[in-house]
Amino acid sequence: MATRRKSSSTAGKPEEILSEDRKASPDDPPLASPKLGLILSASALFFAPFFYLLFYHYQIEPELRRSIAISAAMSFGGFVVAVRMIPVAARYVLRRNMFGYDINKKGTPQGAIKVPESLGIVIGIVYLVIAILFQHFNFTSDSSWLVEYNAALASICFMILLGFVDDVLDIPWRIKLVLPSFAALPLLMAYAGHTTIIIPKPLVQYVGVAVLDLGWIYKLYMGMLAVFCTNSINIHAGLNGLEAGQTVVISAAILIHNIMQIGASADPEYKQAHAFSIYLVLPLLTTSLALLSYNWYPSSVFVGDTYTYFAGMAMAVVGILGHFSETLLLFFLPQVLNFLYSCPQLFKIIPCPRHRLPRFDPQTGLLTGTKDGTLVNLFLRLFGRCSEKSLCIRLLIFQALSCLLCFGLRHFLAGWYK
Repeated sequence: MATRRKSSSTAGKPEEILSEDRKASPDDPPLASPKLGLILSASALFFAPFFYLLFYHYQIEPELRRSIAISAAMSFGGFVVAVRMIPVAARYVLRRNMFGYDINKKGTPQGAIKVPESLGIVIGIVYLVIAILFQHFNFTSDSSWLVEYNAALASICFMILLGFVDDVLDIPWRIKLVLPSFAALPLLMAYAGHTTIIIPKPLVQYVGVAVLDLGWIYKLYMGMLAVFCTNSINIHAGLNGLEAGQTVVISAAILIHNIMQIGASADPEYKQAHAFSIYLVLPLLTTSLALLSYNWYPSSVFVGDTYTYFAGMAMAVVGILGHFSETLLLFFLPQVLNFLYSCPQLFKIIPCPRHRLPRFDPQTGLLTGTKDGTLVNLFLRLFGRCSEKSLCIRLLIFQALSCLLCFGLRHFLAGWYK
């Protein structure tokens, strides 16, 4: 989390002065090296089960396995490019005075360092390039999935643009809440999938049908899901590594869920829907890992609203087109709890400060929870004071446990619930 310093006005300045303003200050320290050791360890936890399920556990068609392997290879290339491009982009945003100070380190030497903001723009651009180029290897010009695939990319691109506009202009919260609904329009207009839901078996006797067609209400639900996912990532934030970290954990859960559904199904269309989801979530996971290597404590870059909006929209699109929106909401359990806990402040029922962050003690380096309605503060009040790094790890473990709970519920309720 950062306190922002907006770009100073340069109107009316001579060109040579403008040029001097755009130069990074020689006093600014160089960007710290990415924490690749941490990222490689985390990647092993996520990718080992995925590749085991893909190549050994399930009998998956060679053509589908080939497409997933190509997507994985291109996504790894995106990771490498993102790691190299983030320091370059950081220098440019610093020249434009797009930086912040880390509030959770205020009163320490680290709290006085200018941290470049809005580096999510790099991740969004790399992601889009990978996803667009992947079409060459997987889709033909008459593919029935091509329209929805490009509509999904259009929605994600629109959200990246709106997120970057928010980073630059600092849009009020009441406007932020509706931005994703505009970004979701390309996807909603192009969506040609089913608009039906399967009624849980215990409720069929009360509803009267096993499958209910919701029509336009289903599309309204998809739009609301996009709004929730984007904003929920944005408000469950405030610690180094939390925004990118939660995206990595959820993306890994989505990836494993998709490969399990492909392996367990014999329906070609059902398999293609989940493969479609894999093609979109693999580059999200790898590029987010690249960002996390710079954003992990102590953070050398801030992700900005550009990244939180992009990540939320990408996961919403993946859940909608993969037809597992219920499972997606279970993966988002901490974000759901954080949103519900935040509602009194978000809707101005009780006062809401600009930064709902814990109090930092520069003498001990520990955070203390405040009465603000966030999961970050709640964890501090429940489990006591701790360092920012320890708090982020606890929240990410909670995120991972929520995803495991989702897998457990699907396993034990299969055949009874639906």
